[in-house]
Amino acid sequence: MNHRQITRRLAIALGLSTFAGVSVSPLLKLENLSQQAEAVESGTQDFTVVGNASLRERAAAKRFLFGAATGYYKLTNDAALNAKFSQDCAILMAEEDLLWGALRPDADTFAFTKGDWLIDYARQHKMLVGATHLVWHEYMPQWLEAKLNKQNAEQILLQHINKVVTRYAKKIHFWSVVNEAILTSDKRPDGLRKTPWLEFLGPDYIEMAFRAAAAADPQALLLYNDNALEYDIPYHDERRAAVLKWLERLKSKDTPIHGLGLQSHIGKLDNFSPKKLKTFLRDVASLGLKIVITEMDVGDAGMPTDIKVRDRMVAEVYKQFLSVVLEEPAVLGAITWGLSDKYTWLSNYAPREDGTPVRSLPYDAEMNRKLAWNGIALAFEQLKQRRKSSKLWLAWRRLQTQV
Repeated sequence: MNHRQITRRLAIALGLSTFAGVSVSPLLKLENLSQQAEAVESGTQDFTVVGNASLRERAAAKRFLFGAATGYYKLTNDAALNAKFSQDCAILMAEEDLLWGALRPDADTFAFTKGDWLIDYARQHKMLVGATHLVWHEYMPQWLEAKLNKQNAEQILLQHINKVVTRYAKKIHFWSVVNEAILTSDKRPDGLRKTPWLEFLGPDYIEMAFRAAAAADPQALLLYNDNALEYDIPYHDERRAAVLKWLERLKSKDTPIHGLGLQSHIGKLDNFSPKKLKTFLRDVASLGLKIVITEMDVGDAGMPTDIKVRDRMVAEVYKQFLSVVLEEPAVLGAITWGLSDKYTWLSNYAPREDGTPVRSLPYDAEMNRKLAWNGIALAFEQLKQRRKSSKLWLAWRRLQTQV
């Protein structure tokens, strides 16, 4: 398999499924949209950053963490990406290498080689590690799809979680335990997505997964991860309400869930309500939960062909969105889904109609820094230093002192 070619199935497998009923680049709405758009397109918007500090250092100065998603093949075959990654990232988010489809070639095998390599790489570069996903309806290996039934589903699921999380206990600092379990368009009263796990185990499979992960590694931060929560449109309103309801339900049962993973695949600046999103994040935090931005990127579909204008627009989205979300103290870190346009899933999953390369991440395909990098850096610059050090932050600080 060519690991640069991301099919629709693999894109979904990486946690990148598009917003149901919404284009990949939904429009956001800010209060002063017209003035901002004019400034961005005219080139008068200032994206100047001061100093030579990396994104990792700029975030850390505010007791905040920045990272990106990547995988074994990218880091071992691309020295330029490797260098940028080790420079800018405090968090390594493992992409497909620890998903069922990559990790479980057959019912009796756990292929840990690539995951082990990523753990060693992160340790060498003093990074925290996050991983996706312990439970998901996509990227399931063929043997699992054929074998899974009501009689064996619980045993298979619990064995997998115990084996994987135990192996990486105290090495992987946070897990996306359950991913994209909610789909209001499936029209179930509880808002859950119709999946094999739901069919064979019922709604309690979510709680079951969190309890199994916590038993295998009591120190890991355990997240529920989902998308399509960011915009001021009816579908996202429904999803925010459904996600919040499920988080409340899990907390009411003393489920060991610690936070929400906010995927944040976003696009142009329209139909976005800072107030509405901040209210949702505050409601999540009021449950005693933390929040991690787990898969952020900015799709440039619908943006102009002109690269200078487009890069400014993408940078502005990063800056504005992060500036809103990071106002919530419960947000511990921001992770982009990739670091370079060379590997963005959007090139295959949502190519531009004009045929020009997608430019959605901090570095271009040649590993040159773009204005997107500056937009992220400026959001960190505006961030007030966190008053309290989170457990995730303290874990990262401990890594910095290790020889």
